[in-house]
Amino acid sequence: MSQAQRSKTTSLLSSQFINGVYIPSGLLILGVGIVKVEWLPFAIAVSLVLGTWKIYSAAPELAPVLEKVMATNALKPDVFQEFPLKEKTVLSHNVAIYRFSLQTPTQILGLPIGQHMSVAATLNVNGESKEVVRSYTPISSDENLGYFDLLIKSYPQGNISKHMGTLKLGDTMKVRGPKGAMVYAPGLVKRFGMIAGGTGITPMLQIIRAIVRGRPRNGGNDTTEVDLIFANVNYDDILLKEDLDALAKEDPHFRVFYVLNNPPEKWDGGVGFCTPEIIKAKLPPPSPDMKLLLCGPPPMISAMKKATDSLGYEKPRPVSKLADQVFCF
Repeated sequence: MSQAQRSKTTSLLSSQFINGVYIPSGLLILGVGIVKVEWLPFAIAVSLVLGTWKIYSAAPELAPVLEKVMATNALKPDVFQEFPLKEKTVLSHNVAIYRFSLQTPTQILGLPIGQHMSVAATLNVNGESKEVVRSYTPISSDENLGYFDLLIKSYPQGNISKHMGTLKLGDTMKVRGPKGAMVYAPGLVKRFGMIAGGTGITPMLQIIRAIVRGRPRNGGNDTTEVDLIFANVNYDDILLKEDLDALAKEDPHFRVFYVLNNPPEKWDGGVGFCTPEIIKAKLPPPSPDMKLLLCGPPPMISAMKKATDSLGYEKPRPVSKLADQVFCF
């Protein structure tokens, strides 16, 4: 079979599916609607089941496409829902990736790239039972069916993060979303500069993966340039370094520069704090077609706001908006 024939056979818009699935399904629904409108829901259901079965049978390779087309969103913006812990991958003594199951194996979380969600739990705080809510960005995406992953660093003084470390498989967490002013789409800017500290890498990684996934070589149209400064205290604190290095190796338009307070011997990255000099050397200069994204501990973000202001970037607002040149998660 030639490449052209194979493409025609495996396309959802090929003639075999138009003539063998879509037209018969449409005629069935139309006919039932004319004869007895009360039966329309059953006709639609039968058409969906039989049509999906025929496509699966004729072209099994289209199964992932069909699953994504038919997938429903798990998140609800105004209602907390409980999701059970499915897996826990320990990365260090206080860092782990928590995988939570969605309601069905073919469901997607329904979180636009750049946004985050609220995670809640009822905890004992100073002797009182209170519902504590924190915002988190998954490191998974809607490309992943049936689950979502949270990268959590548990702090002794933390509430949700500390509670997360005590979860056993099958335990649930309450989640609501999506929320946030950042919604990424290809063409939003020509260049991103990113500064992350600690677990502040999660929204950056979500956007970076979406950009790399959408490159022309992967069938997309995303040509956004990305430069990331990732600051941490010690080498062992660098979260998901292997993932970031693999992305940088795969994609020449993504570059990452690490900064450590306490670097090991033969360290070729930055040393100390993320200074205005490092920002000027590693990130794109201020311009109308770029954005600077910041995420990390509050003291770090406060220092980065002052540093970027001194370099001529627009002064960030107390609450960032999508149109801002400097956006703080």
